[in-house]
Amino acid sequence: MAKMKHIVISTGAGMSAESGIRTFRDADGLWEEYPVMQVASHTGYIRNPALIHKFYNERRRQLISAKPNAGHLGLADLERDFDVDIITQNVDDLHERAGSTSVLHLHGELMKVRATDDESKIFTLLPPDIETSVDTIIEGHHVRPHIVFFEEAVPNMTSAIEIAMQADVFVVIGTTLSVYPAASLLQYVPSGIPVYYIDPNPAPVPDWVTVIREPATKGVATLAALLRRP
Repeated sequence: MAKMKHIVISTGAGMSAESGIRTFRDADGLWEEYPVMQVASHTGYIRNPALIHKFYNERRRQLISAKPNAGHLGLADLERDFDVDIITQNVDDLHERAGSTSVLHLHGELMKVRATDDESKIFTLLPPDIETSVDTIIEGHHVRPHIVFFEEAVPNMTSAIEIAMQADVFVVIGTTLSVYPAASLLQYVPSGIPVYYIDPNPAPVPDWVTVIREPATKGVATLAALLRRP
């Protein structure tokens, strides 16, 4: 039996935008409403942890009302024919809810919190108990959002690089390719393998990248047809 092709997919905010998840960088994005360094930096957390908890409580309330879109579902469906790894910059759980079984989160996970005194202790929040505060204690620990803030290391980046280096096909979906270190994954993709980039407003890329100028919902369907073409 032939070994299944290994498809590695790197997803950004555009992957979830069609599910109603507000992005940070768009014209009406969250950073227009909240100064980024107040709500998404280590310094901001130290200065005003109550605001951080409030901000991520709002994000969780938004997330539980959102549903995976056709793009998420299409990527999960690829597992019928391919060995699929997803590396996502997104902190939502829509890939998992769509059925994808191998998802690596670079920037943390919105529905999880971790102990402030032991980052190895991670707890999953389940509706309806999805809100936290500076006074929240779980199993004897004060907690913070399980989010990689600016000014903090990206602990899963080494694993992401190792996955990218093993790709037979590499796909980028819904990202401006300006967020580092995630954008650097392209540098680790094996030379000569097919690379696809799905985005309605793609950033400039080398000519060896096949650009699919569509939103995620349509672009994933286009990608699936290309990958399954005899």
